Amino acid sequence: QMARVFNFSAGPSMLPESVLSRAAAEIMDYHGSGQSVMEMSHRSKVFEEIMDEAQNLFRSVLSVPDNYDILFLQGGASTQFAAIPLNLLNGSGKADYMLTGQFSTKAYKEACKYGDIRVVASSKDKTFSYIPEVTREDFDPEADYAYICLNNTIYGTKFPYIPDTGDVPLVADVSSCFLSEPLDVSKFGIVYGGAQKNVAPAGLTIVIVRKDLVGKSRDITPAMLDYKNMADNDSMYNTPPCWSIYMCKLVLEWIEKLEEMKRRNEAKAKILYDFIDSSKMFSNPVRHCDRSLMNVTFVTESDELNARFVSEAAEAGFVNLKGHRSVGGMRASIYNAMPVEGVEQLVDFMKEFEKNN
Repeated sequence: QMARVFNFSAGPSMLPESVLSRAAAEIMDYHGSGQSVMEMSHRSKVFEEIMDEAQNLFRSVLSVPDNYDILFLQGGASTQFAAIPLNLLNGSGKADYMLTGQFSTKAYKEACKYGDIRVVASSKDKTFSYIPEVTREDFDPEADYAYICLNNTIYGTKFPYIPDTGDVPLVADVSSCFLSEPLDVSKFGIVYGGAQKNVAPAGLTIVIVRKDLVGKSRDITPAMLDYKNMADNDSMYNTPPCWSIYMCKLVLEWIEKLEEMKRRNEAKAKILYDFIDSSKMFSNPVRHCDRSLMNVTFVTESDELNARFVSEAAEAGFVNLKGHRSVGGMRASIYNAMPVEGVEQLVDFMKEFEKNN
């Protein structure tokens, strides 16, 4: 029996062990149905119950107001880069984007195909190592929407504030910080993200959209990308990602309270950042107030030492610590399912590595 490693992958990432055990116990026979969730018809009563329960749990755990639809979709957050302008660019045809990393930049490039898209602020000048400050005056009041990526997986930054966009609906990609702490959904027009970092296995994308923004999509919008089509069909216009939805339900049952998740996540991040800040070998490039709780980036002084660290860490059972290929260095993703012991043991390993090198 191979011992489980501490998996610091940015996604797909580790799931809570109790959730995996429960899924394993139910994999052959879900609740006496004589079949696996992987095999059942998405139109069956038993699966419809799973779907309802997952959506209701999501609404209660994140405190999603009643005037928002919760859609369980496919195609990853990246498909939403097109769905968002197709559904929302229906007034002035203008939108404002804040560029704080690779994914907001990709979203911006995709939106440019559909309208007059403006960069309202960017942190590219300092390799996306901070979040720019903006005020309501920076946003175009005529814009159909404004767009941010709340947590930037690759660069290890997170918005320390929610931009004030006035009456312009704010859209946020929360893929890598979904359900890591409470979030006031009412401040957004859309909150969305891929589930494979903090919520479920890959395959599920969750879109929380204010109802008044649904039903105004452009004529050219594909049926699969039209929020009204998905909302009217309870996310069952086509076969949904059944297994990931079931796993999402189990994770939501495990989470229970986001206040508690936030407390745990802050404690884990503090252990790691405090050590990095006190270390002579490791450093973190992110401006302190903009540091992510989920993705902690760090480097040594040389690429060669970085590579040695990643390889020795893997041998010691700390896997997927290599930074994104576009930035190099290291990154520890410490999502909800990462236990505090994983972070403590990683810091012990880093101390040892620093002493030996």
